[in-house]
Order: sequence, then structure tokens, then C-alpha cells
Amino acid sequence: MNIIQNLKWRYATKHYDTTRKISDDKLVLLKEAVNLTASSYGLQPYKVLVITDPQIRNQLSEASWGQPQVSQASHLFLFCNFLEVSNLEVDNYFKLRAKINALDLNESKDYSEMVKAQLASMSGEQIGIWTSKQTYIALGTLLVACAELKIDSSPMEGFDKEKYDKILGLKELGLTASVLAAVGYRDSNDPFLAFKKVRKPIEDVFMD
Repeated sequence: MNIIQNLKWRYATKHYDTTRKISDDKLVLLKEAVNLTASSYGLQPYKVLVITDPQIRNQLSEASWGQPQVSQASHLFLFCNFLEVSNLEVDNYFKLRAKINALDLNESKDYSEMVKAQLASMSGEQIGIWTSKQTYIALGTLLVACAELKIDSSPMEGFDKEKYDKILGLKELGLTASVLAAVGYRDSNDPFLAFKKVRKPIEDVFMD
């Protein structure tokens, strides 16, 4: 399986080559991979900002304690989860589902109502936690897709989410910053490049 070798190749890159940029065709593939990721009920309760503007990234770097990936990487993928999930959001999903699969929308009514009831039973805080968890599933897909394309990546939680929200005006859009991924190409002088991947033995992770 090439995917195993590619996952062994990847590491959380710390320093990026600022002269190398991800091509448009590979960027399209990364977006498609993220869009195809699994999500609870298929609702995809998040948005993904792909950030390249240097001025914005300088502000985000300050809100990330100066970590070099934020300013050096080719692109930033910022996963932003919904603060709430409305019935309209559920209705739109089931309409799209019916259209794509040539289904009678009424056939999904019971399932749709069940999803709405489940969401209605959750507090605002619980909704935020749930939607944030969905972004991490999408992040995992992005990291694997990057490895397959031999694009370096750095998943990052080390940033001030409130400052990110303010810089990007996310709260006004019903969003909040969840998790970040810097993507691009490793700098040949990155000191972490020489490190071997450290993982527990498989038997210590899996239980039969």
C-alpha cells in the first residue's frame, strides 16, 4: 500500500520553503478530498478557509505565538465549525441528498425529523463541541491527501482562537476557528526533517 509509505514519509513540518507553492491542480485535489470526508449525518457543519493573503497571515502569525508555519507555508487551511445547526441546514442537506440520488424527498422525512430532534436535544455548548469534532475528521483526510500528493502538512491547535475569530470576522458568519493546517513543501534545513517517526508499537495501540 503506497499510503503506508506516504504516511511514513510525512511529518509535522516546522519550516517551509517559501519559494515553493502548491499548484492550482493539486489545490483542487486537496479541496475535493476534504469535501469527500466523512461527517456525522453527512451535514458537514463547517467551512474551510484557504488563506494565502500575506497581510492576514502576518496577523494570524502573531495570534499563533509566531510559529513559522503560519507565515511560511504555501497555504493555510483553517477549519471553522458552525456555532449552531439550524433546521434549514438539515432541510438543505436532505434536499440535496434527494436530488443527487433521484429520491422522493418525503421518503427521508422520518430520518430528517430524527436528525432535527437529535440536534434540538443538544445545548449550544454541545453543538459547538460536536461541530468542532467534525472538523478534525476533515483535517485527518487533508493530512492523508497531502501525504499522497507528497505535500507537507502541519496540523496546528496552537493558536488563539478568539483572535482568529476577530481577525477573520468569523463570529459574524456563525463560525469559530477550530483547527488549522499549514500545507506546502518542507525547507531542506528544517531540523525536524532528520527525525525518525516515533509511534508506539501497534500491539500497544490496538486491543483484540
